[in-house]
Amino acid sequence: MTTANPAGTPGHRTGGDVTGQRTRRLSTETKSALKTTEFFVYIASVIAVLIASMLVGTEEGHTDYFRADKAWLYIVILTVGYMISRGLAKSGSRDHYDGS
Repeated sequence: MTTANPAGTPGHRTGGDVTGQRTRRLSTETKSALKTTEFFVYIASVIAVLIASMLVGTEEGHTDYFRADKAWLYIVILTVGYMISRGLAKSGSRDHYDGS
C-alpha cells in the first residue's frame, strides 16, 4: 500500500500486496475569476471611470475635459491590465487536489 503525506509526495511503502499504483494528482489553474479581489477592483474601477465621465461635463464656457471617448479608452486600458493580471496568475500557480 502506498501512503502519501499531506504535502502530496509519496511516502514509504508498507508490507503486503503492493500494486505500484500512485495517487493520481490533479490540479486546476487558479481560482475562478469571480472569486478574486482583482475582479471586484476591476469592476469598481470601471464604474468609477463611467461615473467620473458622467459628472465631469461642459460648464459655462468650459470644454468637456473627460469625454466619453476618453472614458472608454481608460476602460479598455483597465480591461487589458485585468486580462494580463489573470494571465500571469494562471501561468504560475496551481491549486492541487487528489483524484479519487
